[in-house]
Amino acid sequence: MTAKLRLEDKVAIVTGAGSQTSGIGNGRAAAILFAREGARVLIVDQNRSAAEETLEAIRKEGGEAEVFIGDVTRAEDCAAVVNRALAFWGKLDILDNNVGISGPGNVVEVQEDLWDHVMAVNVKSMMLMSKFAVPAMAAKKGGSIINISSISALRPRGLTPYSASKGAVIALTRAMAVDHAKDGIRVNCIAPGPVYTPMVFGKGMSEELRDRRRKASPLGIEGTGWDVGYAALFLASDEARYITGVVLPVDGGVTITSASRG
Repeated sequence: MTAKLRLEDKVAIVTGAGSQTSGIGNGRAAAILFAREGARVLIVDQNRSAAEETLEAIRKEGGEAEVFIGDVTRAEDCAAVVNRALAFWGKLDILDNNVGISGPGNVVEVQEDLWDHVMAVNVKSMMLMSKFAVPAMAAKKGGSIINISSISALRPRGLTPYSASKGAVIALTRAMAVDHAKDGIRVNCIAPGPVYTPMVFGKGMSEELRDRRRKASPLGIEGTGWDVGYAALFLASDEARYITGVVLPVDGGVTITSASRG
């Protein structure tokens, strides 16, 4: 007897499902894994070539997916994303809010326009996508929303705009979990640690720094986008049916070590 796929007959939207360079980022990993486990996936990104690379990877494995090119800081684009998923497949079960950018500096150094941009991309985008996804999920009495935060929200170190925005993602997640539980919608948050993804190696990280990041983990291993993707897969699945409002660090144990270690 063939085992049922973990996301069989589910429809998922993954934002930021492309990648800054070739490779496996958090969003691309989630999209591929969702499709591998039976979901039909709408791949959302601003970069067409990056989104189509994810699409090609999914279709090569026999999965079902489509691409939507848009800006998730714009309400009209977010509404169109959800409407496109409904037009393709008639329902929505999963939303993986994966879009995010960095933001360096402290409150003295940061420029107001940069602060606003980081908050728009990292927080407003998740609010807007959820604004339109929640009614679609509520119509079928259930769904799973996964928001991607960062351990920088739990253990800040020199990226104040970024840390503040990712802290807001945690608060948003918990508030949404309370607000929409009555509709059977679970809302959870993943806080990745220093995973090695295209967002990192695309900036030319040295091997020395890469090794130092690896050693910062008590496990002494390097995290990848796949690790974040597998966490999202679990939270999206019915295996997590009794889990909502949680923050799941995927960091090899970095957040349980002292500040002096990495």
